[in-house]
Amino acid sequence: MLELKEVSASIAGVSVLRAINAQIARTSTAAIVGRNGAGKTTLLRIIMGFVPFAANGSVLLDGKDLARVSPHDRPRLGIGYGPEDRVLFPSFTVEENLRFPCEVIRMPKKAVDRRMDEVLSIVPELAPLLARSAAVLSGGQAKMAVLGRTLMVGTRLVLLDEPFQGLAPVLALQYTEALNRLQGARPELTILITESNRRLLKDIPTVTWTLERGAMTVDAKGQRSAKPPGVVSVPAGS
Repeated sequence: MLELKEVSASIAGVSVLRAINAQIARTSTAAIVGRNGAGKTTLLRIIMGFVPFAANGSVLLDGKDLARVSPHDRPRLGIGYGPEDRVLFPSFTVEENLRFPCEVIRMPKKAVDRRMDEVLSIVPELAPLLARSAAVLSGGQAKMAVLGRTLMVGTRLVLLDEPFQGLAPVLALQYTEALNRLQGARPELTILITESNRRLLKDIPTVTWTLERGAMTVDAKGQRSAKPPGVVSVPAGS
């Protein structure tokens, strides 16, 4: 379970997130929907340890305080992060990009090979791209490669920032199908997706939240019963 307790953050003196409290159950696929600048990316970067937050807040994964874990060690806990800007190493092949995070955390080669096979079964569109340089990928192909790289280490928690932004309809469908396969392959996984356009998510999330003016509220109408939903509480007056 991922827990956010009294998470507040400011950037350049401007309050971005205000006392957010959330419990995200294992097996949930949760979406955070909000306009550009609402704080969605900031929240994911806080979970990854890239952005500081108020000292009275905390971020816990299965009860473990992530403040005690350096950002570069969080993938060792099974946390995968797919940033919005599709960052890949252009001098690497797609396969090298996928394997790299596992190599950084010193996974045995046989374990990396098994993980690669699993990821290719979830995102089969990557198989013909493995030998290709990441520098020549289209924007949509890069999004799929980032998803694959995220899944190479994301065995407990996967964070996907605006994954559907800029995707052509065919690739958006392939991405959705990959997420559905992911839910089947790793049923204990927690997936957290941010998106500006609610309609792009359709039936993917088990629970949908709205992030506005630094506060987050759960959309009861967006909940599905297929998996236990996350539970969000927003402090009075938010």
